[in-house]
Amino acid sequence: MSDATTIRLLLVDDHPVVRDGLRGMFTAAPGFEVVGEAGDGAEALVLVAALRPDVVLMDLRMPRMDGVTAIREMAERGLPGRVLVLTTYDTDADVLPAVRAGATGYLLKDAAREELFHAVREAARGASVIAPTVAAKLLGQVRAPVREPLSPRELEVLELVASGATNREAAARLFISEATVKTHLIHVYAKLDVKDRASAVAAAYNLGLLTPTGRSV
Repeated sequence: MSDATTIRLLLVDDHPVVRDGLRGMFTAAPGFEVVGEAGDGAEALVLVAALRPDVVLMDLRMPRMDGVTAIREMAERGLPGRVLVLTTYDTDADVLPAVRAGATGYLLKDAAREELFHAVREAARGASVIAPTVAAKLLGQVRAPVREPLSPRELEVLELVASGATNREAAARLFISEATVKTHLIHVYAKLDVKDRASAVAAAYNLGLLTPTGRSV
């Protein structure tokens, strides 16, 4: 941190009203300084490099660049700052990719003021604070039976299926036969313990294998 008493914050959210509320809340509280604001992940990366905040409060679903991509980019570029996700969403498809990308903590926007302050302080010192509903989902993943992972080709097929492609269209896109696509789907169904295309796509989202944008992770 910049000194022993002040935590420097960057607010990242595509809704100006949300940023205004957060800025007012932290500005009025001792021990915090809001050093910048960003409306999407791409802008956040620029500001993180320039301002070097202690903690980045990061929304997930934003235009241009989403929060998970920004978190991953921060880690890959070695940019400073702990990332505390602050979002409305607590589905597996949101939680797991964010944690895997390197988020320090995960909080929901209905958190109480003092809970948010505590989470930011913990994030600043490198500790994790996870919302109870989110923690339950992560624990469920840990306790879940270990499944054989999907191969890269199986993920490609599943991604195309999720986008609405038929077996023939998927085959043409991947330069393989339609029969091969069907074989990959049979393997996907077995690995995900499902019986049809729709269930396979739903299971992939729940497991975090596909993001809401349709890209595999």
